[in-house]
Amino acid sequence: MLKITITETPTEQRFILQGRLTESCVSELRSSWTNARDARGGRRCIVDLDDVTFIDQSGVSMLLEMLGPDVQFVSSGVCTKQLLSDLKSQNKHRLRKCME
Repeated sequence: MLKITITETPTEQRFILQGRLTESCVSELRSSWTNARDARGGRRCIVDLDDVTFIDQSGVSMLLEMLGPDVQFVSSGVCTKQLLSDLKSQNKHRLRKCME
């Protein structure tokens, strides 16, 4: 189960995810992400993964979709930090291939 909390201020939109980011929750997260992204209006976005306890391949794919220049991920877990670092490297590699 994944709990999604979205908080908003005039300068920031924050997604706080808690629990397991698995295939059964990805469609709900995608829907929340799309709706909130459309309402972001230039504000920065923080995705807080501190309380995420497990991420399956579907969750990894969703995080890859969420990556962007206006999105900052926050995590204190060693494994999640490494995963985010790997995803950012993967995304840069993908962008380079598209530009070639």
